[in-house]
Amino acid sequence: MDLNELKKIISRGEDSRHQFKEDIHNSDSLAAEMVAFSNSRGGRIFMGVSNKGNLLGLSSSDVDRINQLISNSASQHVKSPVTVHTENISLEIGRVMIVLTIPEGIDKPYFDNQGVIWLKSGADKRRIHSKEELRRLFQEVDLLHADEVPTRAGIEAVHSKNFLEFLEKIYHEAWPDSNVERLKLLENMNLSSNNRLNLAGLLLFGDKPQLYKPEFVVKAVTFAGIDIADKYLDSEDFEGDLSTIFQSALSFIMRNLRKIQKKKGVNTVGEPEIPQIVFEELLVNALIHRDYFVSAPIRLFIFEDRVEIINPGNLPDHLTIEKIRTGNSIQRNPILASFAAKGLLPYRGLGTGVRRALQDWPQIQFVDDRNGCLFVSLVERKEALLSIAKKTLKTQNAPINAPINAPINAPISELQVLIVKIIENDPWSAYEDLSVKLGKDRSTIKRNIQQLKSLGILRRSGSKKKGAWIIVK
Repeated sequence: MDLNELKKIISRGEDSRHQFKEDIHNSDSLAAEMVAFSNSRGGRIFMGVSNKGNLLGLSSSDVDRINQLISNSASQHVKSPVTVHTENISLEIGRVMIVLTIPEGIDKPYFDNQGVIWLKSGADKRRIHSKEELRRLFQEVDLLHADEVPTRAGIEAVHSKNFLEFLEKIYHEAWPDSNVERLKLLENMNLSSNNRLNLAGLLLFGDKPQLYKPEFVVKAVTFAGIDIADKYLDSEDFEGDLSTIFQSALSFIMRNLRKIQKKKGVNTVGEPEIPQIVFEELLVNALIHRDYFVSAPIRLFIFEDRVEIINPGNLPDHLTIEKIRTGNSIQRNPILASFAAKGLLPYRGLGTGVRRALQDWPQIQFVDDRNGCLFVSLVERKEALLSIAKKTLKTQNAPINAPINAPINAPISELQVLIVKIIENDPWSAYEDLSVKLGKDRSTIKRNIQQLKSLGILRRSGSKKKGAWIIVK
């Protein structure tokens, strides 16, 4: 890394992968930082840099002392020991900076000397305080799956009629007469343990799963405008087993979409503005691959210009948006996935769902919100976007028959270009972050953001606190 590259990285400020330290004196403190990076996605610590990003550097004696401290921390104060890399960079002021690189660990979870598990939380770190967080960490390294965790539900919670139909159709077996035999069958099918249904058994074949897990529902709302602050037109919560929830949520979406004639007669029903298969694939992925260690519902928002499916839990392991677009997948809930593929849901388990949805409707964007622990599928409504674009053009005295991308291609200022570039690297940038990085006051940043939104270049997804910016392509 040369000095220019170093300055460029530091100019962007601290985040979940980059941290600044003026100096280091405590092995336990440094070990805690190593643990947090190792349990997360890895990162770098820049030593000799102030919190504000000023390059202060270190003396030669400081460099020797800190390198020894790094070695001791990595080998003796972290359980299991981690392998780190250091690089010394000479500054123009005759001092030296140390860049400490901590890779993502392959033996998670890591602990410090006091037995504390640390995770990165934005630019800071935090302790794991709850069993739920610890379970999610074990889930990430494939040591535990949420769908195999036992629930409080016994065999009486099984919807006998539905389960009998499944047994006869798939296995050509009958539902045993005695509870002992039934429990043994459920255990052999990996749907129960210790006389209790696991989460997969409850969600797939439970009569009323929400009596035991009330948070595992889909909450759907249709809004009149393009923001959650706008009034709502339709709202419903969907409960039941996964098959029932899927069918109900899909029906909600389709009845709230527009119908298009597409050169057919005026007496025909018309076709939905977005093919149904798109939402079948996205809803199945949401129900099967969500993080069931997060006690929260799936949210389904239908806006004038888009449909959002907001899933608890970000992408697992090393999965990225680019990878899922090309067909890669990781089964976070293998029991749910295996039974869904047997006909309970239109799921094939081959990692092709997102690809099929994109083939039928390329106007889908994804947001992997690691800070908010959410994954968002955003489906654009082309007809609505065209209508909004025409309204925008009309207010700007542009030709009403201008192409839909006219607002996006409209000239923008140098400051707005910089705003878009920063957001491209960090979609969760707040007004204050942009203000610091660009040296402008908050009101100036906010005014330019509003202009970019009105031009159709930026859109906000999610809440003000935990939402992300989306750059419209």
